[in-house]
Amino acid sequence: MSSIKTNADVQRVQAAMQHNPITSSVAEFVGNEHIQRLQLSFDIDKLQQALQECLSRVAFMGNMQDQGFAALPLTQRPGQTEWTQNDLSGRFWTRGDEHYVEQPRENLVDESEFSEFNPTFAGTYFEQVMATLKQHFPIGRTRILSKPVYNCNSWHRDPEPRIHIPIHSNPGALFVVNHHVTHLPADGSVYFTDTRAYHTALNGGEQSRVHLVAALAYEQITE
Repeated sequence: MSSIKTNADVQRVQAAMQHNPITSSVAEFVGNEHIQRLQLSFDIDKLQQALQECLSRVAFMGNMQDQGFAALPLTQRPGQTEWTQNDLSGRFWTRGDEHYVEQPRENLVDESEFSEFNPTFAGTYFEQVMATLKQHFPIGRTRILSKPVYNCNSWHRDPEPRIHIPIHSNPGALFVVNHHVTHLPADGSVYFTDTRAYHTALNGGEQSRVHLVAALAYEQITE
């Protein structure tokens, strides 16, 4: 047995105690290949005003709001008037228990079907945002997703990547993809998130976190 004073574990901890950890940059965006800030951007004041206008017309939807998942569907199938829970969430894969076995949840959604802007929200700034996004990317289901305080999504992967536009955020609202975690400020920026990798969103702050989330209708992963 090695001496306590020369034990590698003790030396490692003592070395760490020679420096204070970084605490400032965690309130900023730090990207990698899975989370990228794009050049495209929108007016944050208009985004927040549009959210208020939408919520004055209809409340957040979904039967999992008590678990922290609330949605407003900005896009729909042509003529659609009702939404199932699967429309609001859709297929994902997760390793949910101690067995570490990956399992699918819910049904696969054809993102290309959601080609129509929801007329409930006609005339809002979101309509302009959607038109702009469609000029750049193949856009599928687009939802406003709200996450309450002290709440976290499941650890999962999706069939396709997503665009995120934060509308309301706080420094405790974080996005994790694989081994990378960062804050996404609500400043009008547009973010590409490769949610085909394992990921989660969490809100450890004291205010709700609201994002516009657009699925990118590229070829999906099906298993």
